[in-house]
Amino acid sequence: MKYIFLLAGKGSRLQPLTFSSPKALYQLDDSTTLVQRMAGLIKKHDSCADITAVTGYMHKDVERYIPGVKFRYNPFYEVTNSVASLWFARDELCCGSDVVLLNGDLVMSEALVKNVICSEIKNPSVLLDSSIKHGGDYNVEVLGNQVLVMSKDLTDYYGEYAGVTRLDSRSAGMLAEEVSLMVEGGFYDQWYENALVQMIFRGSFKLYFEDIADYEWTEVDTVNDLLKARQIHVMEKKAKSE
Repeated sequence: MKYIFLLAGKGSRLQPLTFSSPKALYQLDDSTTLVQRMAGLIKKHDSCADITAVTGYMHKDVERYIPGVKFRYNPFYEVTNSVASLWFARDELCCGSDVVLLNGDLVMSEALVKNVICSEIKNPSVLLDSSIKHGGDYNVEVLGNQVLVMSKDLTDYYGEYAGVTRLDSRSAGMLAEEVSLMVEGGFYDQWYENALVQMIFRGSFKLYFEDIADYEWTEVDTVNDLLKARQIHVMEKKAKSE
């Protein structure tokens, strides 16, 4: 299966901590960075994993510390958003393979990576956490087992989006087309998830969801998130050593 990490952003909400190091290289311990942990777990639980990382901010530093990964560079990261980063990796969406898209600032439990991230893709879906009903960053409203809409502006919603989209080969190709249309139309400042929403609104696309409320995870946007990320990592290491 193919995996695409989106790592181009500057981590502005964590400045000044990210002035000299991108948040993907945040040290969870003396030998493991945030992105190394996620990529390593994916390789552990999917022996055929084909990983691409789209870099931008401080890209040479990021590329130096993630071995065994292909890279695409978004040189316009200062003025674009994730839809443009994904556009630079659009060929990975069009090769007839299932694809998992991951925001580059995620730390997830090994159980979540094994049981969900690397599991067989039956339907196009996004991961959400239904235990988060207030204060979510990017949120998802659903009807039955399908996504109705995703947005930063939702105040009433089923759960917070967990930064992961899982696509079968057909829906990956559809997303590549939509991303290209958005970039060519000048909407390169949008989140790539907005392309999924456009596909839903046109009625041509059914997007499902997988609830990960029972798993430990965090997306690193704040200092508190950094602490939670390290806690997840350290507690799992401790549990394995006992």
